[in-house]
Amino acid sequence: MLQHTFCHIHRISERKERELWAAGIHSWQAAIAADSLGVARVNHDTLKRNLDESLARLHHGDSHYFAQHLPSQQLWRLFSDFRHRIGYLDIETTGLSGHFDKVTTVAVYDGQEIHTYVQGRNLDRFPKDIRRYEVLVTYNGKCFDVPFIEAFFRTKLPQVHLDLRYILKRLGFTGGLKGCEHKMGLNRGELEGVDGFMAVLLWGEYQNNGNAHALDTLLRYNVQDVLSLEVLLVRAYNLLLAATPFARSGSLDLPKQPENPFPADALTLRRLMRQFGWHYGEERFRR
Repeated sequence: MLQHTFCHIHRISERKERELWAAGIHSWQAAIAADSLGVARVNHDTLKRNLDESLARLHHGDSHYFAQHLPSQQLWRLFSDFRHRIGYLDIETTGLSGHFDKVTTVAVYDGQEIHTYVQGRNLDRFPKDIRRYEVLVTYNGKCFDVPFIEAFFRTKLPQVHLDLRYILKRLGFTGGLKGCEHKMGLNRGELEGVDGFMAVLLWGEYQNNGNAHALDTLLRYNVQDVLSLEVLLVRAYNLLLAATPFARSGSLDLPKQPENPFPADALTLRRLMRQFGWHYGEERFRR
C-alpha cells in the first residue's frame, strides 16, 4: 500500500490522493512516468522529486521518514513493506501501581521466531535484542508497554510504533486486546478468561512458591498476546485496504501462527481463580 500512497507528500491531502487515484495515477512509478497528472493544484515536477526521494528512502528501509510524513491515521500503510522488520511486543509486570513495579516477562515475535525474556534469567538481554527491529507493534503500547519499558530499563525505544489499539478503534473494534480478538472470532482456548491480573498472580506464584508451571502458563499468556497481534494487524490492514482501489491486488493472507511453546497449567489457574474468585466474579469463577 505504501507505494500507492501520496498523502505523505507536502500539500497532498488524502482528498488529493483520491483524486490522483481516480485519474489513474495508482502508484509512485505511474506518477513518475506520466506525462501529466490531470489533477488540479498538484505540480508534476514537485511530485516526481518527492517520489524519487520516497523510492530512495524505501530502498534504504527508512521507516522513520514515512512515519514522520504520513498522517497518523495512515501509519498502517507501512505494514506490508516493513513486515519483515517488525517486532510484535508485549510485556507483563508485577502490577500497575507505578514506580515500584517491575517487568517480569517480555515476549517478542517477528513473524517467524518467538523470543521470551524472564526476570532473573535473561531479561537483561532485551534492551539490546529489541534494537534489531525497525517497527514495533503493540496493543496499547503507547500508553503502557513502551513508557514502562523505557522507565524500567532506562532506555529509549526509537522504533516506529504501530499501536493496534488505535488502528482497531478506527475500525470500530474496542474492548481491549481480548475484546478485539473475540469480535474477530479468535479464541484463546485454555487461556480464555485469563487477564493481566492473573498474569500478576502467576508471577507471584512462581516467585513465592517456585511453581514452574505458573511461569510456563504466564509465558504462554504473554506469547499468545504477540501471536494475536500479527493476526489482528493483518485483518485490520485488509479492512482498511478495502476502502481503497487496491483491495483485490494488495490484500494479505492471514498468517499461520506457530505453535506456542509454553504449556498452560489448568490446575494452577483453577487454584488461583478459586483463591482470588472475588476478582473474576461468580460467573467466570464457575467456568
